[in-house]
Amino acid sequence: MSTSLINTAVQPFAATAFHNGQFVDVTDADMRDKWSIVFFYPADFTFVCPTELGDLADHYAEFQQLGVEVYAVSTDKHFTHKAWHDSSETINKITYPMIGDPTGVITRNFQVMIEDDGLAERGTFVIDPDGKIQIIEINAGNIGRSATELLRKVKAAQYVRANPNEVCPAKWEEGEATLAPSLDLVGKI
Repeated sequence: MSTSLINTAVQPFAATAFHNGQFVDVTDADMRDKWSIVFFYPADFTFVCPTELGDLADHYAEFQQLGVEVYAVSTDKHFTHKAWHDSSETINKITYPMIGDPTGVITRNFQVMIEDDGLAERGTFVIDPDGKIQIIEINAGNIGRSATELLRKVKAAQYVRANPNEVCPAKWEEGEATLAPSLDLVGKI
């Protein structure tokens, strides 16, 4: 039985990513002192994956405005990420780092490895500036994720971090009312 990764620190790793036409080193230390999203997907040159990564690329500027870095991760090598980037219009618009995890260390650290296939589940992890995981979403392989919904969740996580005595109710959107947990609210909602 695995334990929840919520509020746990990102485990140490070192990897190579394809980022803005270059191969760059990325480590767990890069996820400190800022918000990060680690976005696992099964494989390059597939079907649902490019739709998700393209959706993230379309919203990347909004994530950046919130001070969030996005890291896409699959068990492909960084060379494969470059080849996919160079051959796909959708993937070509990506400007966030695409981490290669051919050994599966990162994928296993986040507990999303499909061992029989050597591929990652569709796992999304939002990490706070302390390097701790605040949000986890894992979808079945045939269900794509939404960058718009992820943006909403990141805003909620940032809000409750900045306002520790408040919580965000279901479907909360930026600017809407929050709740201040108290005995007075018990049984009233």
